[in-house]
Amino acid sequence: MSRITTFKAGSVAAAMALTLAACSSASEEPDANDGATADGTGNAEEALNIAFVQGVIGDNFYISMECGVRAAAEELGNIEVSVQGPQRWDPALQQPIVSSVMASEPDAMLIAPNDVSALQRPLEQVAENSEVVLVDTTVEDPSFAASHIASDNVGGGAAAFDAIKELVPDGGKVLVIDNQPGISTSDDRVQGFEEAVAEDDSYEYIGVEYAQNEPRTAAEIVTSTIQAHPDLAAIFATNIYSAEGAATGIEQAGVAGEVQVVGFDAGPAQVEALQDGTVQAIIAQQPYQIGYQGVEQAVAAINGEATEASIQTGFSIITPETLDTKEGQAALYASSC
Repeated sequence: MSRITTFKAGSVAAAMALTLAACSSASEEPDANDGATADGTGNAEEALNIAFVQGVIGDNFYISMECGVRAAAEELGNIEVSVQGPQRWDPALQQPIVSSVMASEPDAMLIAPNDVSALQRPLEQVAENSEVVLVDTTVEDPSFAASHIASDNVGGGAAAFDAIKELVPDGGKVLVIDNQPGISTSDDRVQGFEEAVAEDDSYEYIGVEYAQNEPRTAAEIVTSTIQAHPDLAAIFATNIYSAEGAATGIEQAGVAGEVQVVGFDAGPAQVEALQDGTVQAIIAQQPYQIGYQGVEQAVAAINGEATEASIQTGFSIITPETLDTKEGQAALYASSC
């Protein structure tokens, strides 16, 4: 497979004025416009405060999203951004952050909820005083949110199976390694993959295993699965940590190049695995665009303007042959802004 395929799914700037200090002398009249601002009150317009609560801090996916958030804030102007996130993907760690941010009453909160149920009520409470935009993940009932922006994850799961079909055209056993149940995005990826594999009887789906966002657990799943199914043909790993662990497990089992791996996301670990051949394809999301559009939707909501309830962004399938192309490089996640 030597292609990169890009899938596409289908602003309000706050004016910033500085209060001018009047310079006068006994012989000079003050300028009639001194002290005037865009709102005509003589007071500088206050900056909007937007809080971005990441799913997990230090993750290249969310770093890329943060870059989009900051770029949009800079372009729209007069927006202050704060960024926080838990040390690992855990609603018990994310909820105190949400409570702390809520107490500061930002104009808007962009958040990737760690769980569809656990964050439901806390975010409803946030929405009582601040606009809420869901980025990437969602909750059971997102009706309180101004917008939800995410990849077409069902389509991403189906695309992962398409990649496997190109890598293993004769069929065989396939495994999915996911994070944990209850995460909207990866649940959708599993659904998309399962629906696609069910339509092709050349492949035997042996199920989904959960690695709890731990690469070591994902590696253990791979090694034990290969022991039970030595004829395993391919693995779909639904997120960064699952793909990282799958690559490690393939190496430990000594079957690099024999078991094909399609990973989701395009962080440094996935790129390295693609380069050394333990992963044969990766599906890159567009976190920068998710963050950028999240700010646009938040500002529109703050200003009482219409917002889009749901926005889906695209993704790219990257192979070793397309990694160094302009499109391939553009799809990789950032390590810093």
